[in-house]
Amino acid sequence: MFLCQGFRKYLPEHLNDLKKENFSLKLRIYFLEERMQQKYEASREDIYRRNIELKVEVESLKRELQDKKQHLDKTCADVENLSSQNAAELRRQFEERQQETQHVYELLENKIQLLQEESRLAKNEAARMAALVEAEKECNLELSEKLKGVTKDRDNVPGDCVRPDQYAETLAQKDK
Repeated sequence: MFLCQGFRKYLPEHLNDLKKENFSLKLRIYFLEERMQQKYEASREDIYRRNIELKVEVESLKRELQDKKQHLDKTCADVENLSSQNAAELRRQFEERQQETQHVYELLENKIQLLQEESRLAKNEAARMAALVEAEKECNLELSEKLKGVTKDRDNVPGDCVRPDQYAETLAQKDK
């Protein structure tokens, strides 16, 4: 009970302190709100202006984005067009190279055939020449034998018959 009495005495003081604190807090809030409102009103025009600037910038960026999209679409179409043109050009060049290669191949085939024909003719000519050489060799051997025979006959002729006309007469006599 004693405690209750001390508490009763202390409670009004405490309540009074709390009321004072509450009043000072309310005043503080009031002044803060007033200051905020003054700042807000002063910056309100700035906020509206900034908002308008941001909206203008957004619209400008939207327009720029749309322009860039159109430019990108046009560029893509140009790239596709160039790609198809390049493919057609590559195909044409490939066909030209193929035709050139075929033409060179045919020329080389013809040249090979001509060279084979020339080789065959050269072999035939070589065989014919070899046969002629062999015939000439035999002829030379015969002539060589005759020359040896004539030389022997000449050696058998006496020394005073050195003149050709006498030699011819001597040969004629021997032949008889």
